[in-house]
Amino acid sequence: MSEFRTERDSMGDVHVPAKAYYGAQTQRAVENFPVSGWPLHGDLIHALGLVKLACGRANHDLGKLTSTGKNRLNEEQVKAMLQAAREVAAGKHDGEFPIDVFQTGSGTSSNMNANEVIANRAIEILGGDRFASQKVVHANDHVNMGQSTNDIFPTAIHVAVAGSIHTKLIPALQNFADVLGEKAQAWDKIIKIGRTHLADATPLRLGQEFGGFARQLELSVQRAGRARDAVLELPAGGTAVGSGINTHPEFGRRVAAALAQETGLGFVEAADHFEANGQRDALVECHGQLRAIAVTLFNVANNIRWLGSGPRCGFYEIMIPDLQPGSSIMPGKVNPVMCESLMQVATRVCGNDGCIEMAGAAGGNFQLNIMMPVMGQTSLESVSLLASGVQAFVDFCVAGLEANEETCTASVEKSLSMVTSLNPHIGYEKAAQLAKEAFKTGKTIRELCTDQQILPKDVLDAALDPFSMTEPHA
Repeated sequence: MSEFRTERDSMGDVHVPAKAYYGAQTQRAVENFPVSGWPLHGDLIHALGLVKLACGRANHDLGKLTSTGKNRLNEEQVKAMLQAAREVAAGKHDGEFPIDVFQTGSGTSSNMNANEVIANRAIEILGGDRFASQKVVHANDHVNMGQSTNDIFPTAIHVAVAGSIHTKLIPALQNFADVLGEKAQAWDKIIKIGRTHLADATPLRLGQEFGGFARQLELSVQRAGRARDAVLELPAGGTAVGSGINTHPEFGRRVAAALAQETGLGFVEAADHFEANGQRDALVECHGQLRAIAVTLFNVANNIRWLGSGPRCGFYEIMIPDLQPGSSIMPGKVNPVMCESLMQVATRVCGNDGCIEMAGAAGGNFQLNIMMPVMGQTSLESVSLLASGVQAFVDFCVAGLEANEETCTASVEKSLSMVTSLNPHIGYEKAAQLAKEAFKTGKTIRELCTDQQILPKDVLDAALDPFSMTEPHA
């Protein structure tokens, strides 16, 4: 067999790799966009297959694929086409999607890539010759029936992003919240010093501190849910400009219903197809929630990094698992590598949000956004990075954290902020003088108050009880 075969499209002949399922239009795009070497994200390829499956079902149920005329297919041909679409959705043909992300802004090249692969694979399933010039299952007439790239590619993006958030990110974030909650409960009786402005503040419990982190992650789970829900409206049914030309009035509703059934997610037809075709505001909103999650993750990882700093010249209130040598020159040094990894993930996602913002604002010209491939790719990259970064951080860092109770307890009595609980007894000004004197003399607040008999011993002991300082009192 020759290394290439000749395929024809509306522009003429094209040499295509002999064994490829894709055809002329895909090959033209491969040659036209030698930019990054990055193919579409796998989740988006799979979503394209799922969307084509839903479209094929809708057209079949509406009688479009089996009606009389040039586009008629018999039931076996329809079955083969749907089987091929499901194979794409299952990831069986990922290698047949070679087009660079930085391609035509509508994603037409990748939409036709899916159409060609599904059509040729369907012909093969039927036992036919997929290299024949006359296609018994046609990429445009059959696989793309009732569709335009302009409504189908953004539909696939929404399906991919919502599905990825639901199956990857939300479980990872929930697991993180649960593990932090377990730490908070286990460490509820360990008293330590609080810090504001990185300066000593009043006591709190280590469990309270980690309970705050757990709440941050619980809120992140909610934000991830809102990110998913932001993209549940689907543009399918709008075709080229939102008017629905060349498709059935029920097509969009049926496609959304089929996708909802396949995924278990609440996909619905867009309320307004002109908005849904022309703008990607929902994706901007979605990624804004991802950015907020990234900010939270950076904050939590950085706080854990600080709390584990040391081991002798830092805070060292928690002990971070030792995973690998930390220096090529300092023997025995171990670094908080997982914290740093997650912080870099968060930084990348925050940077990605700038791409999404610019693409959403500048790319939406009249009836079409012309930056959809990069928006889809960037959103899916963010979801994947967040999900895998969080899971690694929990597995290799948070799950193995240990409390350094001795260090936590020792710092409390030395803190000048212990004087805060004396305010109700001696007033702010007198308490401030005591704090300054304690710092100057090196004595603790308790020692200074005892020496000067500031308060009766029972009152002083009650006021300077560290545990009582960690809760409000009437």
